Amino acid sequence: MQRINLLSPRLANQIAAGEVVERPASVVKELLENSLDAGASQLDIDVEQGGVRRIKIRDNGTGIMKDDLSLALSRHATSKIITLDDLEAVCTLGFRGEALASISSVSRMHLTSQAESENEAWRVEAEGKDMATAIRPASHPQGTTIDVRDLFFNTPARRKFLRTEKTEFAHLEEVVKRLALSRYETGFRLSHNGKQVYDLRPVTDQLHAEHRLATLLGKKFIENSLTLDVEAAGLRLWGWIGLPTFSRSQADLQYFFVNGRVVKDKLVAHAVRQAYRDVLYNGRHPTFVLYLELDPSTVDVNVHPTKHEVRFRDGRLVHDFLFSRIHKAIADVRPESDGAPTGMQDSTASEPSSYSSSITEQSALQLSNRPAASGMEWMQSNSPTSSLGASEVRGQLDGLRRLSGYAQEYVSKTEEVDPETGEVREITPPSSLGQFDDPFVRSEGDYQAVPPLGFAVAQLHGVYILSESEQGLILVDMHAAHERIVYERMKTAFYQKNISSQPLLVPINVSVSQSEADLVEESGDVFGSFGFRVERTGLESVMVREVPIILIRGDVEGLVRDVISDLSINGVSDLMESRANELMASMACHGAVRANRKLTIAEMNSLLRDMEVTERSGQCNHGRPTWAHLTMSDLDKLFLRGR
Repeated sequence: MQRINLLSPRLANQIAAGEVVERPASVVKELLENSLDAGASQLDIDVEQGGVRRIKIRDNGTGIMKDDLSLALSRHATSKIITLDDLEAVCTLGFRGEALASISSVSRMHLTSQAESENEAWRVEAEGKDMATAIRPASHPQGTTIDVRDLFFNTPARRKFLRTEKTEFAHLEEVVKRLALSRYETGFRLSHNGKQVYDLRPVTDQLHAEHRLATLLGKKFIENSLTLDVEAAGLRLWGWIGLPTFSRSQADLQYFFVNGRVVKDKLVAHAVRQAYRDVLYNGRHPTFVLYLELDPSTVDVNVHPTKHEVRFRDGRLVHDFLFSRIHKAIADVRPESDGAPTGMQDSTASEPSSYSSSITEQSALQLSNRPAASGMEWMQSNSPTSSLGASEVRGQLDGLRRLSGYAQEYVSKTEEVDPETGEVREITPPSSLGQFDDPFVRSEGDYQAVPPLGFAVAQLHGVYILSESEQGLILVDMHAAHERIVYERMKTAFYQKNISSQPLLVPINVSVSQSEADLVEESGDVFGSFGFRVERTGLESVMVREVPIILIRGDVEGLVRDVISDLSINGVSDLMESRANELMASMACHGAVRANRKLTIAEMNSLLRDMEVTERSGQCNHGRPTWAHLTMSDLDKLFLRGR
């Protein structure tokens, strides 16, 4: 063992570089964050060979004063924090004071800057050798230019781990993309090997913001997303969330910002995943660009060298806020008779996007997630019964609801749990669906306006409903649509009964660790809210005494263990609710009207009206879309009309 020695400044900086300078993209991230903190409104990024040969970044920020230039290249030197109070409420992107020193220790770096309070520009150079620097006059407008050449030229072991030029530039481009999404008021220009990649102007309104999103993430994202802007408990969430039908095979179109800083947080990911759980295929990932704003003192951004992770003071509050608002936005999406996709905020609804697709699916059929625009209210204002009294209208509507309630009428003989009583019973399919006598379903001429999903005109091969809407043709997968309707009704009935429980004749003893037993003791309300009664009976054991009726035939011990694991990792758990929902989804699938079942026009119209008032009716329980739309212009293109 050698004697303890004090590291040289150069070696200390190179070690620090191992934390913050992983590849060219890391250099760009640190330098751009400094420029943004300096108040830059325009950033020009020029790179060569994926950033390995050269990275040049120019900004028009406040600049660096002459006397501070040498200090800027020193470790633990920063203008962004002075006291511990500053660190506990960080409002800037960079603050460690190590980036410039680390970058200069593994590259040939030239820094030129003119401060807004000075009349001359100055230049400082560092080439990875000793850390002494020389300052000399230069010609430069207000702002700063940093030129980084030959990255890792003096650390060949690090350079060997770099990937191809294409891969390194892809990582670098992603960094620029994230920062461009975090600061709409700032212009970004990016060029690679002399070829311009992006030229993003500063954003002045909602339409330009959507244009930037379309440029960076593709037009399809804008066409298939909903705007969101909600506030509660000192938290504000705004941005765009993708429709469930616009899911991805990987989580590559997910951007979440906390006070302008892009983060990847387990708590956030869990909340979003839970909000989309009921409307996505297994293995599919939602898309979103979301911005969370809160008091900086309630979030710790100093938990990781790259500052990608954060820690919230009240994680449960943040989780519940994110889940409830995103969940509600998705649930409130319903077909509308006018307008383009809009957000929850009526007063600040954005202008409709100017982009359109040749094939129009759910996203482009006047979807709305505005709570006030429900299909129930539409029917009350547009149906022939609108002149009747409130009680009469309600009776008519209740009758319509009952007519389409054929949840358990086409089920193969099997054991099912009755969601109303909790009893396990055998269900035998009846011989027929029964006759519909619906005085509420009327002809097209009886309505003052065409409903959002139009009027049924035919059934195709016993699988699809063809409906004529105001804009064109609606195609509905009748089984998928009815499956969602039945499922939502089952959930409503189940949860409104406050989840009935049943005591176990023989309680189940579960052996756990001491820390897990402590967690069960602290989280009794979590189990109790879902009909479980789990008590601690020893240092390393718990006893399950009551379970919800709908889960009584499941693997109770395995579920309790999974919930404990989920609580220990995420601090929250929705596994019990998930299991119950899975069971009800399976029951709904069996109970929904089957394919090849011939429906009358009245039955088809009844199903369409139910879809208009049912939450998440755009997707079945497995995440498949329930309907699609072809406009008249789409149909004209198919037949080359107008040419």
